[in-house]
Amino acid sequence: MPSTVTPRTILYTGKGGVGKTSVAAATARRCAARGLRTIVLSTDPAHSLADVLELELTGAPTPAGENLWGQQVAAQDELEQHWAAVQEWMGGLLVKQGVDRISAEELTVPPGLDELFSLLALKAHYEGDEFDVVIVDCAPTGETLRLLSFPDVARWWLEKVFPHQGSILDAARPFARAMLDVALPGEAVLDDVRRLIENLIAMNEILRDGENVSVRLVMNPDRLVIDEARRTFTYLNLYGFLTDAVVVNRVFPEEVGAYFGAWRERQQAHLTAVEEAFAPVPVLRAPYFEEEVVGPAMLDRLGAAVFSELEPEAILHSTLAQELVVDEGGARLRMDLPFVQRGDVSLKKVGLELIVRVDGHKRTLMLPPALGEYVPTGAALNDGALHVTFDAPPSP
Repeated sequence: MPSTVTPRTILYTGKGGVGKTSVAAATARRCAARGLRTIVLSTDPAHSLADVLELELTGAPTPAGENLWGQQVAAQDELEQHWAAVQEWMGGLLVKQGVDRISAEELTVPPGLDELFSLLALKAHYEGDEFDVVIVDCAPTGETLRLLSFPDVARWWLEKVFPHQGSILDAARPFARAMLDVALPGEAVLDDVRRLIENLIAMNEILRDGENVSVRLVMNPDRLVIDEARRTFTYLNLYGFLTDAVVVNRVFPEEVGAYFGAWRERQQAHLTAVEEAFAPVPVLRAPYFEEEVVGPAMLDRLGAAVFSELEPEAILHSTLAQELVVDEGGARLRMDLPFVQRGDVSLKKVGLELIVRVDGHKRTLMLPPALGEYVPTGAALNDGALHVTFDAPPSP
């Protein structure tokens, strides 16, 4: 019987090595302690979730405590289930061209596709009724989330190409055999591609369910890590994926001592930049603990530090912080500035950074590369948001 209550779903992503898996596991333990049936699953090929939980995990939900389950999705198993026909067809073509078998198998899986199929486990839990909360430890990059951002293209394929796939292939096969000496894909291959496109559309709709699903960014207070998180934050907003919190992990406490005193001062400056870059999204913090965050006791300490009095499963911020519309003549950007009521607005664009100053407040937005040549031409405050217009570059 279908579930009548959609589970609360939280995806954690961030640069490798920032403690993302520990934060995801700590969130899951804290949700379970509140009586919520919780599963934490890893789609990260590195699969450190089992190490953090100090448990043996498999590709199926495994008990990990009261109200808690863990799961490490096996990407290879998912590929074999969803992409086998494509791999066999493409691999055969590559081998025929002289590529060795092992390399051919690797080349048949585009980057990010293995994690995309791993995320189908999330789709199953989202549509099921076994859990109240689903926590996802994603891979260290946002590439898979980008794959999920093209539903319009996917729908075009479903509407325009696949209804006519049989007649197209029948017409093309004689030409392919005579002129190209290649075998065109069969029905099984196209069925795999069709399922991929359907899953792209379904996952996109799931991630845009802002009432139940959100993404949380994990970072350390280091400049390079923060810059990557800012880029990911921009893309998440532009794709319509809600970011309801950012977590700054491994912040040096005041009692760190003289040896790391200079590091702590730099971290504090970076924390100010984080507050400016991600506002109004809540910025949660966790200290640099005196020992590794592994096992139930340390995970519970981390969870208490991150959430304090907050409910970990709550939607901590409910609106997209930025929205971008691009057309032939230019672009329009909306950016939430709830702390600004009035004042002079100044804009400065340096490369892909848009620096906004209003009444003593500063926001720095990382623009997507497509806007690299666009020129900001105007800005206005309206209802707690800044609206910026850009002119498109002249046509060559």
